[in-house]
Amino acid sequence: MLLEGIFQVITCGFPPLEDRDKSLKALSGLDFFGGGMLTREETLRLADLERKAENDMFVILSDIWLDDEEAVRKVETVLDGFENVEVVPSLFVFMGNFCSRPCNLSFHSFSSLRLQFGKLGEIIAAHPRLKEHSRFLFIPGPDDAGPSTVLPRCALPRYLTAELLKHVPNAIFSSNPCRIKFYTQEIVFFRQDLLYRMRRSCLIPPSTEETNDPFEHLVATITHQSHLCPLPLFIQPIIWNYDHCLHLYPTPHTIVLGDRSEQRAFKYTGITCFNPGSFSSDSTFVAYRPCTQEVEFSSL
Repeated sequence: MLLEGIFQVITCGFPPLEDRDKSLKALSGLDFFGGGMLTREETLRLADLERKAENDMFVILSDIWLDDEEAVRKVETVLDGFENVEVVPSLFVFMGNFCSRPCNLSFHSFSSLRLQFGKLGEIIAAHPRLKEHSRFLFIPGPDDAGPSTVLPRCALPRYLTAELLKHVPNAIFSSNPCRIKFYTQEIVFFRQDLLYRMRRSCLIPPSTEETNDPFEHLVATITHQSHLCPLPLFIQPIIWNYDHCLHLYPTPHTIVLGDRSEQRAFKYTGITCFNPGSFSSDSTFVAYRPCTQEVEFSSL
C-alpha cells in the first residue's frame, strides 16, 4: 500500500510450493530433467527395479582437501571401511573444494594439485571391489579451479583430472550443480556455502514461529523459490542462458546441499534435503540410501 508516497509492505511471504505430482501432470510431455521422456511402461519397469535396489547406497563427502595429508588419509580410511562391507556403495560423490586454498589468480600450484588427484586415483584403485562395482562422481566447489565463480560451474579442468582418470577410467567429473537419476527419482547435488551467504544477505530475520533452525529456513526458501540460489546477481552472478540448471521445478525427490556448516537433514513436503558436512574440517560425511531416502550421518 502507498502511505504518503511510500510503498509499505504489510505481508511478505513465499510463492506457494506446488506438489511434484501436480507439476508433472500439468507439464505432461515436457522433460525438465533432461534425461528424455519415459513411457508409462518404462516408468513402471524402473519403479520395479527401484524397489529391488534396497541395498544401494550413496556415500557423499564434501570438502576433500587433497593438499592436506590428514584429509587424504581420512578418505583412505573411509574407502577401507566400505571395501570390506558385504554390498559396496553404488556411488561415491566427492564434492569440492578439493584444495584448502582458493584456486584463484594467486594460486600457482596446479601441477601439485594434478599430482594430488593422481594420488587419490591410486588410493581408489587400491580398493578393487570399489573400483569395479562403484562409480565415482566429482563435483567442483566454489573455490575450485575454473574459468570463473559464476553459476553453474563447469566440471574440473581436464588438466587436473587426467592423472586420476588413468587409475579410475570410469570416474565422472560433472558440473555444479549436478543432477542424477536413480531409477524414477531425481537427485540434485549443489556445492555452495549457501547457508552463510543467504544469512548474510537476509534483510529481515526469518520468523521463528515454526522453527528457529537456519537450515530448515534455507530449505524452505530454495524449494518455495524453485531455485537453488535465489540471491541477487551482484552477490552471486549466474550465466543467464544456463539459469535453468539451478531450477527446482518440478521439485526433485532429494536435494544435497554441500556446505561447510554442520551436518543437517530436513524432510520438507516430501523432499529430502541434507548437508553432508565438511569432511576435511570435522571428518563428517553421509551414507544415503535412495530407495528409502534414509540419511545416515557418519563421521570418523
